[in-house]
Amino acid sequence: MEQYVEACIEACIDCMEACNHCFTKCLEESTHHDLSGCIRLDRECADICTLAVKAMQTDSPFMKEICALCADICEACGTECEKHDHDHCQTCAKSCFACAEQCRSMAAS
Repeated sequence: MEQYVEACIEACIDCMEACNHCFTKCLEESTHHDLSGCIRLDRECADICTLAVKAMQTDSPFMKEICALCADICEACGTECEKHDHDHCQTCAKSCFACAEQCRSMAAS
């Protein structure tokens, strides 16, 4: 497997884990109703990252399209998460933006 594919898979896995952690922590916050957008996008982002990993691992003919969509969803999730001061949201935002960058590169390759 090419190194750039492995880097993208790693970024997607890191992002999926960060989104799952952020999702759980947001639900534990006393003000989790204010975090509904973050919670929803954490779920969407973790799901598309999982799909992108599977697409890359199986060399799917739709890999580039899936990675492009993954980049868009990661960007949206990162933008939402960075609005919140919680450490888990800030960490998730960074992971989302890093994944978006890797997925955009993959989609353009």
